Amino acid sequence: MLFIFVCIGSSCHLKGSYEMVQKFEAAIARYKLQDEVVLAGSFCLGRCNRRGVTVKINDDVYEGVQVEAFDDFFKEHVLTPLGRKAE
Repeated sequence: MLFIFVCIGSSCHLKGSYEMVQKFEAAIARYKLQDEVVLAGSFCLGRCNRRGVTVKINDDVYEGVQVEAFDDFFKEHVLTPLGRKAE
């Protein structure tokens, strides 16, 4: 089970966290991962930077995740650990 937290604090909100949540929701549905992934919003994860959104997956925190790089991020940090392949 993967627990994914997307920062929705003000800084990340301005950098696209709403769109990031939408992309996670769509990808989870596309790959039918509803029983393997829990997606939640989180207020500040304390790792703000000048670009992108902060995302926490289980105990790992990723800073500066950009919406434009979502597909690669999802493949590397969600699909691969779950033993799935991208379509």
